[in-house]
Amino acid sequence: MASVRPEETVENDALPRAMAAESKLYVDIEEGCSPIVYRDEYNIHLLGMEKLHPFDACKWGNVVKNLKKKQWLKNAKFVSPNEASEADLKLVHSASYIRSLKWSINVAKIMEVIPAAILPNMVLQKKVLKPFRFQTGGSVLAGKLAVEHGWSINIGGGFHHCWGNEGGGFCAYADITLTVHFILNHYPHIERVMIIDLDAHQGNGHERDFMGRKDVYILDVYNKFIYPNDAYAKKAISRKVELFAYTRDEEYLDRVSTHVEGALNEFSPHVVIYNAGTDIMEGDCLGLLSITKQGIIERDEIVFQKVTQRRIPIIMLTSGGYQRSTAAVIADSIDNLSKKSLINILV
Repeated sequence: MASVRPEETVENDALPRAMAAESKLYVDIEEGCSPIVYRDEYNIHLLGMEKLHPFDACKWGNVVKNLKKKQWLKNAKFVSPNEASEADLKLVHSASYIRSLKWSINVAKIMEVIPAAILPNMVLQKKVLKPFRFQTGGSVLAGKLAVEHGWSINIGGGFHHCWGNEGGGFCAYADITLTVHFILNHYPHIERVMIIDLDAHQGNGHERDFMGRKDVYILDVYNKFIYPNDAYAKKAISRKVELFAYTRDEEYLDRVSTHVEGALNEFSPHVVIYNAGTDIMEGDCLGLLSITKQGIIERDEIVFQKVTQRRIPIIMLTSGGYQRSTAAVIADSIDNLSKKSLINILV
């Protein structure tokens, strides 16, 4: 992201209300569904090319498979989102950026799988960008569900490296930005939004989108030695916690607990978006931190406990996590949140 000029910004302080109202992303859910959002179209199958990236391109489906292995969750009903349309995306993305995705080389760069540039764009639209658009729709819908039910989880989303004019780092659409704008436009009583970004990487996408905004507070805890190291975007961080490589559980959980508490006391948000990346886990070749599986479960519990005890709605997005084992960890964490009565999954 260092090549992006700071002055390149997108004017998206407020959505055109009429356009937002016409969107089909806010849907009513069936009775008996829990506010967990997922559909099979989240998963990426690109003729085997997806295996050229360390990311598990079927992570989202594997999370659900692991959840369904838990006896009490076998019959749980989740919410199916709609695909974000081009009109939806243009509420936060420039027209030039949307057009750029019609070139395969640009999509391949975002995916970090350069050989994919040889594929026809229609293949990448269907096999890569369509899953991302469904996940983006899932994040937006999760915002609605959190406001109505007190919490929600999108088993996907968290594309925190994408902003209005540019994608990158396996992030093609700015779902966090879009989710914030939908909430602020549809719920007049919500005036302040907090983003708690605990992915291993700096969330430079939403930071660029909300630069200078007083109604959006960003807490970002990340490894300071890895991608994207976006110095300009850091100016938008309200509370910045930079970690050394290979930070372990004790220090990490102490800092998360301290700074989540401090941020909530400092800003008093009306809703929280929690970007819960699992690339902090030991062995992750891109996150380069050393948090155990149990540490991730405890981290999520800390965040949910501190937010829900204040009766603030919380939206959880699964974001990064590049090991095959992360899907099971996410499922175990959701299971733990339920057992601790921090969420209530209907079965």
